[in-house]
Amino acid sequence: MKNDKTLSHLDSNGNPTMVNVGEKPVTHRLARARAVVELGEEILSRLQQGELQTKKGAVFQTAILAGIMAAKKTGDLIPLCHPLGLEDCQISITPISKSDIAIECTAELHGKTGVEMEALTGATLAALTIYDMCKALSHSIVIKEIKLIEKRGGKSDFKRED
Repeated sequence: MKNDKTLSHLDSNGNPTMVNVGEKPVTHRLARARAVVELGEEILSRLQQGELQTKKGAVFQTAILAGIMAAKKTGDLIPLCHPLGLEDCQISITPISKSDIAIECTAELHGKTGVEMEALTGATLAALTIYDMCKALSHSIVIKEIKLIEKRGGKSDFKRED
């Protein structure tokens, strides 16, 4: 089976290029991404009993702020990524087992390009912030996965079924 897909950030000579979105229509765009962090039972239990306070602040609340701030700065962090004015960015942190948490970031706007990178960046930086704030308790923390869960509003929608 032939794959006709090409890399959108390369021109015909193979040089890096920004994708021209000038002719694309403005549509409502939404993307959700998830990061899973294995904290270990002891750390998660301490977090659930009462928010751990560190010199930087409360762990989950600080991670939520870091994720939102990162999503808003995605265009500054990833080469050739369009700077976007997000209309909404929400981050939730939920225990999913005795030792793991899921961080979900949902980003939305009305625009000409999608917000997948913003959602992925938000979830990733929230996970890294939790790692940073809890590493004094354990260096066994693992960021197990970061993935796009859903995207809507562009040329093709996507929703992960797993």
